[in-house]
Amino acid sequence: MRLGLALGYWGRGPSPDHLTLARDAERLGYDSVWTAESWGSDAFTPLTWLAAHTSTIKLGTAVAQMAARPPTTTAMHALTLDHLSGGRMRLGLGLSGPQVVEGWYGRPFPSSPLTATREYVDVVRQVLARRAPVALDGRFHAHPYRGADGTGLGKALRPITHPLRPDLPVLLGAEGPKNIAQTTRIADGWLPLYWSPLRTEVYEPSLAGAPEGFLVAPLAQARVCQDVAEGLLPVKAMLGFYIGGMGHARRNFHAELMARMGYGEEARRVQELFLAGRREEAVRAVPDAFADEISLVGPRERVARRLELWREGPVTDLLVLAPDPHTLRVLAELNS
Repeated sequence: MRLGLALGYWGRGPSPDHLTLARDAERLGYDSVWTAESWGSDAFTPLTWLAAHTSTIKLGTAVAQMAARPPTTTAMHALTLDHLSGGRMRLGLGLSGPQVVEGWYGRPFPSSPLTATREYVDVVRQVLARRAPVALDGRFHAHPYRGADGTGLGKALRPITHPLRPDLPVLLGAEGPKNIAQTTRIADGWLPLYWSPLRTEVYEPSLAGAPEGFLVAPLAQARVCQDVAEGLLPVKAMLGFYIGGMGHARRNFHAELMARMGYGEEARRVQELFLAGRREEAVRAVPDAFADEISLVGPRERVARRLELWREGPVTDLLVLAPDPHTLRVLAELNS
C-alpha cells in the first residue's frame, strides 16, 4: 500500500504549509500528492505550483469537478501538466452534487449521472489518445456540438499538442454502488471519500469487476496524537459539514453513503441539526465510532495497529490528510 498526501482545497486563502508538506512527503517517500476544489481555489493551479517545486512525487487531483470545465478543457489541463512535470500527473474527477453544480457552476445537474460521467471520461480519453479528432454523439457531452442553438459549423478536432502519455491515469470519485461499479469499467482507479477497513463488504459487490492494477485510493484524515477524542474533532467537523451541508435535505450523496455504512439514523440527525443552523450540535452528533473507523488518529501504537487493517483490504494507495510533518513522518515509518 502506497502513501499519498492529500492537501484538499484552500479555505479563506492559500495555506503556507502546503508546499512544505509536499516537499516533506516527497523526501519521506510518499508516492503522490493531491489537490482538490469545491467553490473557491481550483485544483490545477496549486498542483502546478507543487510540480515546479518537486521532482519525483506523483501529482493528482482528488478531485477536479466535472461541472467546472468541459471534458476537453480538463484533458488540456492534464496533458499540459503531465508534460511540465515529466509524466507525474494523475487525473482524479468527480461529478459533485446538485447543490454545487447548479448553485455554483450554474448548470443543470445531469438527469443521468452515470451517462454524463461515462461521456466525460470518453472525451478525456479521446483527447489523451489523440488517435483521431474528438467525436462523440453524446447526450451531455456531444462533440462537435449539434444543438438547435448552435451554428452547425463545429468541426471535430484533435489536440495540437501530442500528449506525453496517452494512458495517463484517470480516477473517479464515486459514492453510489452503480457509480463505483461503472468506475471499475471506465477508469483506472477509484477515489473513495469515506473508506472503512472494518466494512469492506459495503464495497465488494461494486468492486467485483475491477481489473488487475485498478487503483483504490481512499482519502483519510490522519493525526498522531495522545488524545483520540481531540484528534477526532477535525474528522467530525468535516463529516458534519459534508453530511449536513454538502447537499440538499432530499439529495445528499454523503449522507446516503453514511447510511449504507450502517449509520442511517445518525446521518439524518446530523442533517437535521446542520440545516437548522445548529452546526456545533451537528458536529457533536457525528458518532465518534464512525469518525474513528474512516481515519487514523491517536498515539503511534494505535495508529500502527489500525494501519494494518487498511493494508489487509484492496486499498492500493492511502491518501492522508495529515496536518503536520510529525504525522507524515510517523506514517512513512510505519508503512515502510
